[in-house]
Amino acid sequence: MEMIAQGNFNIDLSVFIKQVHSPENPLYEVAQSINHMANELGQLEKMRQEFISNVSHEIQSPLTSISGFAHALKQNDLSVEERHHYLSIIEAESKRLSKLSENLLKLTSLEAEHPTVDPKNYRLDRQLRRIVLSCEPQWNEKQIEMEVELDPVSIDADEELMDQVWINLLHNAIKFTPSGGKIMMDLRVMDNKEVGVRIQDTGIGMTKDVQMRIFERFFKGDKSRNRLMDGNGLGLSIVKKIIDLHQGKITVESTEGEGTTFTILLPLTDLRPTAEY
Repeated sequence: MEMIAQGNFNIDLSVFIKQVHSPENPLYEVAQSINHMANELGQLEKMRQEFISNVSHEIQSPLTSISGFAHALKQNDLSVEERHHYLSIIEAESKRLSKLSENLLKLTSLEAEHPTVDPKNYRLDRQLRRIVLSCEPQWNEKQIEMEVELDPVSIDADEELMDQVWINLLHNAIKFTPSGGKIMMDLRVMDNKEVGVRIQDTGIGMTKDVQMRIFERFFKGDKSRNRLMDGNGLGLSIVKKIIDLHQGKITVESTEGEGTTFTILLPLTDLRPTAEY
């Protein structure tokens, strides 16, 4: 126990357990419990260290850029264009740090023992249409065809949290879809218990290995996605956490070079409202 208290979880009581091999021995159960606890704490410590390492890396990278270009701005022989270019990089890296801080705070809040979720009944189709329209400048700039089919339906959910889900997924679809590509969003009543939202793109797609890890914290995918990825690898883990808090499910299907489809299933309430669509 002293080793555990000091943060050393690399202990194994299997030899001792064998020595008190009889389950009837009162020390047998105690030894098993301590061994199990040490293993769990060891895993938590490993996750904590990996988290700190990832956060440090995500902070260090933009700070290095900001420091370097701020130093370069002190030179007197820079042209106006060069100064504007350096300032734009500093601004972009500052926004990157701000987004990282925002996402870390959000993730911490969602992973709290009692996360704050404020569910209310609202029209999911209207929310999705609003999000699509808010992203219109981005998909118009890339001349992406946007196809939207939304059944009128209401759900009980935290609308503010769900905003983050749809914005994140749609931004990703736009980011990884080449100019002239296509994005399809549809909302359908699956049965009397749940609704399904599907966001499908004709983007670069992803490998099976990436699909298996896409919802991990700080995971940014393979090199082809990294070239386009300017985030911090927290967006989809936040999406997954929000969906889980709403007793929903999110899945991904993708083929390299053909595109990606995210499917979200949510509990259904107030099937097909009679209000004007």
